[in-house]
Amino acid sequence: MLGMLFNEKECKELDYVLRKELDEMLFDLSDNRLDQEIKYAIASRYKTVFRMYARFAPPKELSKYARSGKLKKSKP
Repeated sequence: MLGMLFNEKECKELDYVLRKELDEMLFDLSDNRLDQEIKYAIASRYKTVFRMYARFAPPKELSKYARSGKLKKSKP
């Protein structure tokens, strides 16, 4: 486990960066031009970034990024 100390400005910047990354991944997941394998990889990364964001985001903000749909990994 790693620990990090951030000042207030750094916390706000991290919050902003994570939210923008989550927004971009949600946009990519809604793109019908991407195949299922790519979407599965994005969804996996989304889960990791979401858990990072969930450590300090208020519940109201967190609910904006909660996903209920799951992508199934396509078989070759």
